[in-house]
Amino acid sequence: MSEPEETPGNRLRKELPEELPAAPSEETRAPEAESGLTGRQRLVNGLWPPRVSRAQLIVAVLLFGLGFGLAVQVASNSDSDSALRGARQEDLVRILDELDDRTQRLEDEKQGLEKQRDELENSSDQAEEARKQTVEKERQLGILAGTVAAQGPGITMTIEDTKGTVEADMLLDAIQELRAAGAEAIQVNGVRVVAGTYLSDSDKSVSVDGNKITAPFRFKVIGNPQDLEPALNIPGGVVQTLEKEQATVTVERSDKIVVDALRAAKQPDYARSSSQ
Repeated sequence: MSEPEETPGNRLRKELPEELPAAPSEETRAPEAESGLTGRQRLVNGLWPPRVSRAQLIVAVLLFGLGFGLAVQVASNSDSDSALRGARQEDLVRILDELDDRTQRLEDEKQGLEKQRDELENSSDQAEEARKQTVEKERQLGILAGTVAAQGPGITMTIEDTKGTVEADMLLDAIQELRAAGAEAIQVNGVRVVAGTYLSDSDKSVSVDGNKITAPFRFKVIGNPQDLEPALNIPGGVVQTLEKEQATVTVERSDKIVVDALRAAKQPDYARSSSQ
């Protein structure tokens, strides 16, 4: 029997290799591979290794920074609270009283400014009212600058220094404490204390703005006596410091203190009013 005639299609089929079975895909292999795993093993495989996107990494860094900032703030507040918890009851009461006094002074100043504003707005003769306020302001500035005398309630503090142990820095501490307590005018042994006053030691005496003064040192201070005297007698304050140096300090309240030591008005060399 004769062989069938080879056609071009049959010849091409003989030359080609037999078709191989298709390889299983990733999706096909995954279920087969996982079919033999337990539920816990599948959960572990799903969580590890972690797959973190860039957005998740940025969010994690921001959350870490926020948490660190909150931790620092809490630690800072804890330190402040610890310092106050360790303070004595007398010190806490004094701190609270000083805060109340300063708040009251600021409130009084605010009310005074609001009153001046209302007077200017409601006055029928605003020019005259403005002139009166200008004169009053000039008087107040003169008191602060030491160019005019002043009187009012306050205290007199006398420091007896028989041992010669009182130095300039101790008197300066007293002045600073009085200013912080609301002193409006201060005079020490006939020398007016102003914003630019300086003290220095000079040959067993103290020099105030170049003027030598000797013990006893007498401070005349105008201000609220109820604020000034406690400020000097706080624990570890001016009075206790001077007494440790064997100096004797007496403080007396008065309804009328006269501060009459004057300073000559100094003309500035370079500064000029911007309104000119």
